[in-house]
Amino acid sequence: MTARDGWWFFTCGNQILLIPQGHCIPHGQWNDLALNRDISEPCERFAVYQSEPCYRVELTECFDLGFGQWFELRETMSQLNAALFDLAGKAIQFALFLDTHRFCGRCSKPFERVHWELALQCEACGFRAYPRVSPSIIVLVRKGKQILLANHRRHQQDPPMFTTLAGFIEAGETAEQAVVREVYEESGIKVNNLNYFDSQPWAFPHSLMLGYFADYESGHIRLQKRELSAAHWFDVDNLPLLPPHGTIARRLIECAVDQIKQESDEL
Repeated sequence: MTARDGWWFFTCGNQILLIPQGHCIPHGQWNDLALNRDISEPCERFAVYQSEPCYRVELTECFDLGFGQWFELRETMSQLNAALFDLAGKAIQFALFLDTHRFCGRCSKPFERVHWELALQCEACGFRAYPRVSPSIIVLVRKGKQILLANHRRHQQDPPMFTTLAGFIEAGETAEQAVVREVYEESGIKVNNLNYFDSQPWAFPHSLMLGYFADYESGHIRLQKRELSAAHWFDVDNLPLLPPHGTIARRLIECAVDQIKQESDEL
């Protein structure tokens, strides 16, 4: 293992090992970590954080290493800063890519690692594969002083959490076309005046979220029941349980709420 200081991302499936101090990601030289077991899994440098290398170590089981605790990636959103959360997701996505691309999809021969970039190549037919990135949109729809929020079937809890609408971009489709289509398919609402907000890598399992604002144009709420349990127009002073901080959905909502309140103060 390397003798150089760095950040150590121990992952296992969709879990990552965190420590209760500092930036929560183990830091230092390999020998400083004082592991209580031998680790035979390979160590790979995959990124840089604060001018120091980041190494990922993918384990086959969530072993007790003598320090730290294993967390599902979603749970770490409140413990890691935004940059480290994205790096944790990157490490997990790299491991997923390597695990699910062992054989060439063209000729079925074993893949070989490409050492100068993150890729796999088939020596038999020359086909090269890269980590999958699935572009998707997420949109906050505004109607006057109200915003459209929905309870997704995957967010069943008590009380229910309401969030923005989202969906994957289809082949041959622009992000803006996807916004219009997804909002209409999921809610029956037509939108216009789209404005790009920001993006967020989202390692569940390999999405890239493109955030937008949109204005209500016409229509009444008509749920796509395969996706949504409920959807309502909410006044900004009477909001339901919202998605956690650190998500682009929460940032979209908070930005819209601040804008609406500022406009009301100026009247």
